[in-house]
Amino acid sequence: MSGEHAPAVLGTPARKRVALGSSIGATIETYDFIGFGTAAALYFNHVFFPSTDPLSGTLLSFATLGIGFAVRPLGGIIGGHLGDRIGRKPVLVGSLLLMGVATVLIGVLPTYAQVGVWAGILLVAVRVVQGLAFGAEWGGAILMTFEHAPWRKRGLYTGITQAGFPVGLLLANAAFLLSVPLGEQWAWRVPFLLSAVLIVVGIVIRLKVEESPEFENLRSEGEVAKNPLLEVLRDDWRNVLRAFCLRITETAGYAISVTFVLSYLASEELAARSTTLFALMLAAGLGIAATVAWGALTDRIGRRPVYLIGTVLSVAWGVPLFLLLNTGQAVAIVLAFVVSYAVCQNCLAGVQGAWFSELFSARTRTSGASLAYQLSAVVSGFTPLIATALFARTGWVGPALLFSAYGVLGLVATLLTRETWGRTERAEVAALERSLARPPVDPPAPRLTTTASTKETR
Repeated sequence: MSGEHAPAVLGTPARKRVALGSSIGATIETYDFIGFGTAAALYFNHVFFPSTDPLSGTLLSFATLGIGFAVRPLGGIIGGHLGDRIGRKPVLVGSLLLMGVATVLIGVLPTYAQVGVWAGILLVAVRVVQGLAFGAEWGGAILMTFEHAPWRKRGLYTGITQAGFPVGLLLANAAFLLSVPLGEQWAWRVPFLLSAVLIVVGIVIRLKVEESPEFENLRSEGEVAKNPLLEVLRDDWRNVLRAFCLRITETAGYAISVTFVLSYLASEELAARSTTLFALMLAAGLGIAATVAWGALTDRIGRRPVYLIGTVLSVAWGVPLFLLLNTGQAVAIVLAFVVSYAVCQNCLAGVQGAWFSELFSARTRTSGASLAYQLSAVVSGFTPLIATALFARTGWVGPALLFSAYGVLGLVATLLTRETWGRTERAEVAALERSLARPPVDPPAPRLTTTASTKETR
């Protein structure tokens, strides 16, 4: 480890402010994006689509949800290119503003009863804008935090940013739970309209965040990549593929264990809407601390061991998850959500910020990490649709085995991906930190000769 990295190893003075600012922005964007998923599972099937065929309405609702995920790679490409070309900060501010406008618009859209098929078309259009904004968000937020953080605590700091996602999930579902008494017309509109307040707060915070020091160094040295996307695909496509497979286990697992399960519990009348929302809120609340804790654990034992834990648990959890849900007991349903989210999902999410960032060089880091992260969204975005189709043919066994299959994919990818924070790297950084903490040794004072001393006396 060269001496030129010595100042960076301790992180920047703004590291805590950047982590907090990125986390708050991630909270707001997740509130907006995940709120759509909750509304799609609980309301949109009959609000924006014909209510004569409930199953068709649910399929169309989940298809609209999937479209937002499908365009996320494009948002990731655009955000990654801009992040590697002009800086991480402009992407953070722009993506948040775009997401906010789209989300507020959802709250004022006309319904199917009012405008017919145009309701679904308008919903799709706004969902596309949401997907582009969310696709651009993650890379900028994580990379800003990662590049400001101390090297020995990058798992912890990126875990703080990743924890913004369960916070957003908690707030979104709290808003939907509290809006239930407002009646069918306003219960789904108010949570989207409330986003306007969060957006103003987020923009103010993000405007005060300093640009990434690593990007500033690249710009000052004239090393900014001219075409980061082509560069990362040419030189680092294997890491893009590995991170893509690693990510699918987490995000597609969420799509089954949360998004699909919300609809499954409602359609099978296994739990009241308030029970499922409470279970999800509890899981999200625990997930805030869990995500940070999992990230911090990677700083102590490495990225890959923690990811192995998460993928092995995901492989084993598919069938037990649905067995618990099928009991219809509130305690069992709450337990199912907690294990699915705070353990299986957050275990993986807490690792991704640091591990994915370390797989790519600073020149193309935003493009590489964003592309891998958001490409997996195409698969996970349509997973509730696939799970619904499987359920129609095979019952609950189909979605359960699909959940485990995603876990197998992540497990294989984990074994094939290099460790970026192993014992050697941890020891090197620890040694460098000790050398920086050692007080400088003053040179010995010059000794005066007898002649000199005599002259000084005179």
